[in-house]
Amino acid sequence: MIRIIIADDHAIVRSGLKQIIATTDDIVVVGEATKGQEVLDHIDEWQVDLLLLDMAMPGVQGVDLIRSIRTRSPALPILVLSMHNEGQIVARALKAGACGYVTKDSEPEVLIAGIRKITDGGKFIDPALVDVMLFDADSGTAQPRQALSGRERQVLEGISAGRSLGQIAEDLHLSPKTVSTHKMRLMEKLGIDNNADLMRYAIRRGLADG
Repeated sequence: MIRIIIADDHAIVRSGLKQIIATTDDIVVVGEATKGQEVLDHIDEWQVDLLLLDMAMPGVQGVDLIRSIRTRSPALPILVLSMHNEGQIVARALKAGACGYVTKDSEPEVLIAGIRKITDGGKFIDPALVDVMLFDADSGTAQPRQALSGRERQVLEGISAGRSLGQIAEDLHLSPKTVSTHKMRLMEKLGIDNNADLMRYAIRRGLADG
């Protein structure tokens, strides 16, 4: 029996995943987490075969979360389940230590196949992402500044101005969760792992001034 933990801050998502997994006879959900820090706090207690991980939970998230998990539990297989389908984000998640990557709009069969392959010692990428990753790797023409969406630029400008994510969310009339997701995506696109480097990048490239 494959024992897994679901780490996602959306109750509806966790419920849907458990329903999908319940249709199998070889996979069982033995625990849940709703924050990155919760994963790190309890990872040593879990006796599981795989962690199904959302990268955009509150607190510690993204590649930082994956690296921290990998440091604390080097042998634990991690399958990322994310809304993001950009090749750069997928590549960085895998480089950070994830064993596989599946998007949240994938068919249930893809998710199940990924869980089984990874727990069997393999690697897995959502087939729908393969072309995206190849395209991103081959193009190499887009500059980081051009790759940012309008919302991502706004979030970057807010961070460079020293505003908290909550303040940025209020300014943009967005939820803190959405702002956090935009922050994660822009950091992934820029290849930046911390706020200090992010602020330096914004100032150096003039992004803070719009």
